Amino acid sequence: MEAAISAIASEIFSRILSLLSKKYRDHTAMDEKLKRLQQLLLRIHAVVDEADGRYITNPTMLIQLKLLVESMYRGYHMVDIFKYKSLWEKIRHEEGVLQNLEAAIANMTEFVVLLGGCDPCRRPYDTYLYTDNFMFGRHVEKQHIINILLQDRGRHGAPMVLPVIGGCRVGKKTLVSHVCKNDRIQSHFSLILFINGDSIWRIMDHEKFRNGRTLVVIEFFTDVDDDDWVKFYSNVTRLAAEGSKVIIISRIQNLARFGTVKAVFLNSLSREEYSYLFKMLAFGSIDENNHPRLASIANELAVVLGGSLITANVIADLLRRKYDAQFWLRILQRFKVMVDNNLLMYGEHPKDILENERPIDITSFISSYHSALRLMPPRIEKDESSERKLAHIAFGDLITGCIAVPNDRFVLVTWESRIPPYTKLVADVECAEETHECSTSTRKRRSSVRFPQGN
Repeated sequence: MEAAISAIASEIFSRILSLLSKKYRDHTAMDEKLKRLQQLLLRIHAVVDEADGRYITNPTMLIQLKLLVESMYRGYHMVDIFKYKSLWEKIRHEEGVLQNLEAAIANMTEFVVLLGGCDPCRRPYDTYLYTDNFMFGRHVEKQHIINILLQDRGRHGAPMVLPVIGGCRVGKKTLVSHVCKNDRIQSHFSLILFINGDSIWRIMDHEKFRNGRTLVVIEFFTDVDDDDWVKFYSNVTRLAAEGSKVIIISRIQNLARFGTVKAVFLNSLSREEYSYLFKMLAFGSIDENNHPRLASIANELAVVLGGSLITANVIADLLRRKYDAQFWLRILQRFKVMVDNNLLMYGEHPKDILENERPIDITSFISSYHSALRLMPPRIEKDESSERKLAHIAFGDLITGCIAVPNDRFVLVTWESRIPPYTKLVADVECAEETHECSTSTRKRRSSVRFPQGN
């Protein structure tokens, strides 16, 4: 009997040693793969940064740059999985990522050589969701738009028309605004004119077009009748100098029909790119490797936020106030509850609801409030006396609960730009009884010639 027990114990001990040895080998292999992955990412990121500081006119190089950027953000997402997820999830997600990055590196040599022949460009003082005063992402789209605007060819002297089409708040206006501040674009056009689609008949001033080549940037919130467009385009053709261009900005895909060149379509950031951006904003100059718990919470928040660029900016700014796990967890939990409530009530994520110009429920942010609260879609604040009479509350103060909430309608300051023109995005907040009519009708958009940095 003792011999049997000894044999069983020996077998159990042997299996434990084998399991521990396998775990050690797995852990060592993971560490080696993580180091390899980080080394590859450093090489790719250096090339992407260098490419972003060059003028790339070769279409094939732009395609290769797009593939490099996609591989880079997938790689960063893989690093997060290695660091903050369970072993099973690491094994499930790791297949193919290293191979893809190594393939990208192997095909990068010729790209780097060709990149050396591209002229360097000076980065303008601009920001895309302020990341140290340079535009985040949209590397290929930016280069493509610049290349089109610098082309001399036209259709019998008529201005070239480039539509830039994309969903709500994906970065259309910010991208175009950034391009317009480019040094080559600034020197190529004598005048860059930003107008609203509702004002196209009021800008036909002969004096404005006498200074030389003009770039007209026009934003449409609704579709345009073909006859109205022909009239507008004919006037621009008649008044503008040779080589003038027109950029159309809109969410409406049908407006791409007015383009004389292929439209640029902007989609939302990929999950990997959005997660990278959110953590970059949340940690700022702090090394996330020194705060693994916070980094894990930030990854969860990026998923909960659903890809909203404005919300990423707002919440990241809030998180930077206090690098404390309990504080970050409280923010995460509040957003989880808010998202779940809206999914239950409307069957959609709050981001999608706001993009469709409908209010969302934010009652869970203030548990003690006497009635339901509805947040209307954000808008650019205009200096109107009637609007100024309403109480203004910062979004961060609402989330943290450090300010008393009015008992009636108030204005929530969702985001303020840190650079000129210091655009302020606000949203009306009303109790449920007051917003029933608003929730069943489409809010009329307010127009502005200024471009908010989060759109």
